[in-house]
Amino acid sequence: MLRHLRTTVRHRSAIILWHHHNHYHRSAKYNPPKTANPPSPPKPPKAPQKPQTFTFHDVTWEDSYPWMSSLQDKVAMRHMDMYMEQEEKYTEAVMSDTERLQTKLQSEMASRLNFDLSTPPLRWGPWLYYRRVEEGKQYPVLCRRLASLNEEFISHKSPSSGFDFTSGKRIEQKLLDYNQEAERFGGYAYEELSEISPDHKFLAYTMYDKDNDYFKLSVRNLNSGALCSKPHANRVSNLAWVKDGQALLYVITDENKRPYRIYCSMIGSTDEDVLLLEEQDENVYVNIRHTKDFHFVTVNTFSPTFSKVFLINAADPFSGMNLVWESEGIVHCVLEHHQGYLYLFTDAPKDGQIVDSHYLLRSPVDSSSNPRIWENVFIADQNLVIEDVDFCNSHLVLITREGRKYGICSVALPLPGWKQAVHLRELQPHFLPLPKHVCNISPGPNYDYYSKTMRFTISSPVMPDAVVDYDLSNGKWNIVQQQNMLHERTRILYGTALSSAIAEKTTNVKFSSMNDVKSEDGNLWNDLSEFYACEHHDVSSYDGAMVPLTIVYSRKNRKDNQSPGLLHGHGAFGEILDKRWRSELKSLLDRGWIVAYADVRGGGGGGKKWHHDGRRTKKQNSIKDYISCAKYLVEKEIVQENKLAGWGYSVGGLLVASAINCCPDLFRAAVLKVPFLDATNTLLYPILPLTAADYEEFGYPGDIDEFHAIRKFSPYDNIQKDALYPAVLVSSSFNTRFGVWEAAKWVALVREQTIYDPKHPILLNLMIDIVEENRYLQCKESALETAFLLKTVDS
Repeated sequence: MLRHLRTTVRHRSAIILWHHHNHYHRSAKYNPPKTANPPSPPKPPKAPQKPQTFTFHDVTWEDSYPWMSSLQDKVAMRHMDMYMEQEEKYTEAVMSDTERLQTKLQSEMASRLNFDLSTPPLRWGPWLYYRRVEEGKQYPVLCRRLASLNEEFISHKSPSSGFDFTSGKRIEQKLLDYNQEAERFGGYAYEELSEISPDHKFLAYTMYDKDNDYFKLSVRNLNSGALCSKPHANRVSNLAWVKDGQALLYVITDENKRPYRIYCSMIGSTDEDVLLLEEQDENVYVNIRHTKDFHFVTVNTFSPTFSKVFLINAADPFSGMNLVWESEGIVHCVLEHHQGYLYLFTDAPKDGQIVDSHYLLRSPVDSSSNPRIWENVFIADQNLVIEDVDFCNSHLVLITREGRKYGICSVALPLPGWKQAVHLRELQPHFLPLPKHVCNISPGPNYDYYSKTMRFTISSPVMPDAVVDYDLSNGKWNIVQQQNMLHERTRILYGTALSSAIAEKTTNVKFSSMNDVKSEDGNLWNDLSEFYACEHHDVSSYDGAMVPLTIVYSRKNRKDNQSPGLLHGHGAFGEILDKRWRSELKSLLDRGWIVAYADVRGGGGGGKKWHHDGRRTKKQNSIKDYISCAKYLVEKEIVQENKLAGWGYSVGGLLVASAINCCPDLFRAAVLKVPFLDATNTLLYPILPLTAADYEEFGYPGDIDEFHAIRKFSPYDNIQKDALYPAVLVSSSFNTRFGVWEAAKWVALVREQTIYDPKHPILLNLMIDIVEENRYLQCKESALETAFLLKTVDS
């Protein structure tokens, strides 16, 4: 889909072979071990203080722990290593009485993981592409089969041996073994970009070089399996094939990770790669992607003051770049081509006025007007928002949102040659069936431009993610992959769900001309709403803004007026809060917990105004929205008083930590994962490279008003002195966007300035770098977090 399309698809090497426990784990409250004389609680480590004074604009402040971020100071880093070891031992000591609980939780979570050893095959042209794991291996193998030789290979349930016993021929081709790539890259295999050429002869991909902290480009010949002699480039951020796979365009970044150069490499040639573009202005960023029909490559350049889109003819990449669209400021804009028309999906201002949502424009490719004239495709509808669009040769597909209700509809192409915009309903859109409580619709790769089948991932707070193929020509749909689809095991874990109904492959649906398609039978979708309730509330914030609050709980195990609760928040970059069903949260739900999600301002789902009302100088709105939702849960007795915990990831950690600074007695505990906590120093003196989008989100400290706003919402700068803080588990890593020093500084300062209470520990958990690539380690981290919550809240 255009809004989420990147030049390539991000592939996480996370398919690990698991032993499954086919039994149901009974819920149990955390009960600390009974001892006659309980040992004295461990004492937290005390970080060395090396105060330093800073002055900016009209403000002077002192920082006791700036040495923690002195990465070039070898002595400081040795002290940091020793301090991290002390923190690790302290966390282990505090959590030592939960070791049995952690083991139990880890076993529960592992038993719920996918048993799928293969991704659902993706058809592109004559081939079926998929990844699978070989027994005993850590990383997957990228494979393909000719669909004509194996039409029945339509799901991950088919044998993985790749041998056709009927014909006696091997029908699987291994394209890339990531276990061998791990040997090339020091035992670590993380792929960022992966693009197969349109002629299916080459694979271009980038692997993370951990020692140098960049992504390295390689191109592999799929017929021979050998690496091509060129291109070999470092710091690559984008890829796009041209000349029907004979040449590759790629973008490299500078030392600050700013994408700024575009090169063209002729595959099989010994000539030097040709530099097509270099942006020397350090405020300008470059991005490329090919149109789905491979006719053009679009070049997006953007800075805080402008956004532009250029076209490169894929048949002749050396013929230059043509400017086809530009706008003031940073805006989202993705361009597609279909049968002689350019289509632009953007949220740029119209006639100088900011718009609240995206819209679709079109213009003939051969337009001679200067500047180019763009026409609106649809008349704006305040009630029906177009969140995303995608194209194939025969249909235009739109992801829509009506209030909180998401939809997918298709419109036949080509569109009528009308000069004026039309209402969507005039094009007789066909809406496709969806389950209840959809919270997000994510596009699949959908590489095959000439296929009438499109793939989506449907997410819900009360349904495991469903990967669904929709046939746009007849309305048939097929769930090709979904967690907990192992029929009898599904019955054991979730009660009365009918395996036979879940196993249904395709369902004929009647097309609808408007968005009144009824939700399909939950059993067909493996919907868990029979066992877990999903409620939607509107919470009035401090200024009267209504904040969406989603609440999930177990129908069987919820305790009226006595339930502990966990409140998630994010609220940044206009991103939708992740409310998907997560199997690890089942361990809390089945113990009677409420899991809630606050869609605060600054996040997505409410249009551009909702995003802008929670960023830069208005960031306090996000924090106050989150606090309002927390108070609502307690005041309405949804969550028992003094049993509410907060949870935030990345910039969500800033949100939760700021809420704790404002109302430390509102929360009993919190989990902050790789959090953004030292906003003032990070934005003023960035150690890791920041982008224009980061400053657009949190503010430019050079502006005095925005600087004061940053100081006000920065968690590190607003810790309440002599207050009793909730128990907090902060998890971070050296290999994260927000460095471990942010977590370490915040933990040290909270301990220094607040009231010490061993029942309210402030813990720092240092995750190892590969946790995101290993589901075993993911379960271990989730078990630690859950045990921490049960220990500090539910005991």
